[in-house]
Amino acid sequence: MQRIFTGDSPWAAPRYAEAAEATARLLPRFAGRTVLTRFVAPEHPQGAWVDYYRDWPFALVPDADPLYDLTEPFAALSAPVVTAPTFGKWGTSLSHALGRHAAPQAPRRAGTGARGPAVVGDQPHLVLTGVSTDCCVLSTALAAADAGARVTVVASACAGASDADHARALDAMRLYGPLVTVVDAL
Repeated sequence: MQRIFTGDSPWAAPRYAEAAEATARLLPRFAGRTVLTRFVAPEHPQGAWVDYYRDWPFALVPDADPLYDLTEPFAALSAPVVTAPTFGKWGTSLSHALGRHAAPQAPRRAGTGARGPAVVGDQPHLVLTGVSTDCCVLSTALAAADAGARVTVVASACAGASDADHARALDAMRLYGPLVTVVDAL
């Protein structure tokens, strides 16, 4: 839940405020088991990312730029934050964050993603919310499902680049049932 997806940013998600409000309502339910994630630009884009940032030069700023700040109430949370220059956050940084802050078998909620021994066990479970449904949420959910995690995506707590993109991403994730379950709310 970052500034880059709000206001007049070219990446503004039209339903950001609703997704942020729905995510904030879930926070008490996942106290102590919440991990926030941030998408940032790489310092030196490589491969296909060179063309990507040629199309989106406004976003090619250092990760400390206010554009990539978390919005409130998320910025004020005492929760680990995983920052990565990739859409998907399923990886070792998130796994490490989850391993330090949650029991191995407990459900987890993340602004997006997770992986590794801290969450991949007999019944790993992620509850995902965030933006953009059609980039970060989708990329994280599919990678986590591929690794064997059960994923629940809370549709009302997500927002896409457009309503149509949001709906298409949710439909794509539904194809991965029972590994990925899309629910309207929790």
